[in-house]
Parts: sequence; structure tokens; C-alpha cells
Amino acid sequence: MLNKSSKIYVAGHHGLVGSAIWNNLLQRGYTNLVGRTHRELDLLDAAAVKAFFDEEQPEAVVLAAAHVGGIMANLQYRADFIYQNLQIQQNVIGESFRHGVKKLLFLGSTCIYPREAPQPMKEEVLLTSPLEYTNEPYAIAKIAGLKMCESFNLQYGTNYIAVMPTNLYGPNDNFHLENSHVLPAMIRKIHLAKCLNEGDWEAVRKDIDLRPVEGVNGSNSQEEILEKLAKFGITPHAVTLWGTGKPLREFLWSEEMADASVHVLLNVDFKDTYREGDKEIRNCHINVGTGKELSIREVAEKIIREIGFKGELRWDASKPDGTLRKLTDVSKLHNLGWHHQVEIDEGIHRLYAWYLKGICINHQTV
Repeated sequence: MLNKSSKIYVAGHHGLVGSAIWNNLLQRGYTNLVGRTHRELDLLDAAAVKAFFDEEQPEAVVLAAAHVGGIMANLQYRADFIYQNLQIQQNVIGESFRHGVKKLLFLGSTCIYPREAPQPMKEEVLLTSPLEYTNEPYAIAKIAGLKMCESFNLQYGTNYIAVMPTNLYGPNDNFHLENSHVLPAMIRKIHLAKCLNEGDWEAVRKDIDLRPVEGVNGSNSQEEILEKLAKFGITPHAVTLWGTGKPLREFLWSEEMADASVHVLLNVDFKDTYREGDKEIRNCHINVGTGKELSIREVAEKIIREIGFKGELRWDASKPDGTLRKLTDVSKLHNLGWHHQVEIDEGIHRLYAWYLKGICINHQTV
């Protein structure tokens, strides 16, 4: 249905997954791509979104834009997470429908599943019991998004597909200590602790010049920097991470999420997402993951080995762990023709190399 000249709008094309989807499409020869930065197009502004669709008339839409964050952000900014995500989805999916978009891909998250969901989680367990409290507003917004896709398809015969990725990590990840996801946050914390441990103040200053921590950057005094980093559990001799380290998590390299997304966009139609003859058509979304899990502690230990930190790893059990297990059942995705290839050790190696390269490049251009 989509050919190489089809105009495809990628919402969130500078984000972790959006940028990877953009590159994946280009590599496959789909060059008629449209993207707008947040400054160019505020997706919360309904009139601006309508004007954009009026002007560009895309044939396909990838909705990879979202308001996201880790446990801390989800707890503190509950209203922002539900309001902004609902608004983005309402505007983009609504204008896609009004402008006759042929194919839409909506990106959600596996946090849509109940806290006590049987593991691994099949698509069918959606809405069978209560959600995890910490990210309930975000999860509800994403459930609303996938139900919008499903409902438009059933009522109007559209072809909107929803994919639910597991925990993602990769190039263009968010490493800000206040609001990043678990794996990039651990890489940065352990990198900074190693630099402190080795007395490499030049490296510490380069790092926080690129990503200041609560207003503290490389021009602050050593005492100010040490005090600020200690607040986030980073000291020369130890790194303290949130929780117990016991929760099990599944991690997918973001470029593989992009490959799976583009595979679905190009090869999967709504009719492929449910069984023919089903009396009630629901749970048409598709899990995207590896189907493999390991504990947060194991991930932290892998990162310590990769980075070469010689200090101690500590855990602050007074902080929340979040859901204890969150493993996806990816048999639906496998049946639709896609499997992952990048395993966690290779992914950590690649992401740390990307992180270090970014610090060096940005430092040279300052």
C-alpha cells in the first residue's frame, strides 16, 4: 500500500525511537519523510496540528511523539503525563482520520499492562486488573491511544496499528539524571562515579557541561559538583541506585524497535492483528520486545564491567522498585515475521560508546 514515494510523517522524529524509525525508513528507500521539531509544531496545539496536516497531507503517520520519563517523573508530574499524552494522541490521530491517512502506527508502552499480570504478558491481559500506581496516568493515556486506533478501525475501516515496546535504550537516549529511564541513567551515574574515582575532573566537567545537573555545570567548584552528584547517589567510591535491584526487566535496542515498527508499518494490516471470526475484536495491539528478562542488579553489574568502575554498588531500598516483572510475550510479533537480534551485552557496549563519543564531539565544538 505504501510505496517509496509515499509521504510519511514521523511525529517525534528527534526522539529515541522516532529518530531510529526515520533512519530505518531512509535506509529502506522511503525518502519522502516529514518531521517537525517541538519548536516548529506543538502537538498539544490542535489548530497548529490541523494546519500542519492541511499543508503536508501525509499518506502515512508514525506517532512516536510522547511525554515520557522514569519513575521519579511519573510520580511527580501525574497530570502532565495523562493530559499531554491524551492531547497529542487526540490531535494527531484525529487529524490523520480527517485527512484520510492510509496507515497510522501508534507507539505505546508495555506499562499499559496490569501490575500483577501473568508473565510473560500476552496482549489479552490488557485491562484485566489494576495498573502499577507509579505510572498509571501515562498507562491510561497509552491505553486510550490504542483503543482509539482499534475503534476507528472498527467503525470507519481505517488501518491504524498500535505497537507496545518494552524498555528501550539506544542512540539519542535521555541521560538527564532527574528524568531519564533506568538503563541510560545507570550508564551515566556509573560513568561519572568512575571519573570521580580516578580523579579525572576534566571528564566530569565535560560531562556536566553537556548535561548540567540541576543548574550545576562544569564551571562550578569541585565541592559544588561533588555535593550535587552525591544527591543522585554518585560518589568517588560508590554508586547508589533506586530500589532493591530485584525487579526483572526486558530491554530492547531502540534501532531494533524502529526496525520492528517499520516492518509492521509496511507489512501488517489491521486484519492481521486479530483472529478471524472473533465475536469481540479487541487487544489488536502488538507487543515488541525480546521475550528475555534480567534483574536491574544484573544490568547494573554488566554496566559496571563495561565501564570499569572500581567502586561499590549500593541500593536504596527506601525508593520504589516499580513493577517487579514486566516481560512481554512476543509470539504475536514473531508470527507477523519479526525477531530481535541485539542482545543486552552488545547493546550496553554500543550505548556507552555512543555516550562517550557524544561527550567528545560536543566538547570539541564548544
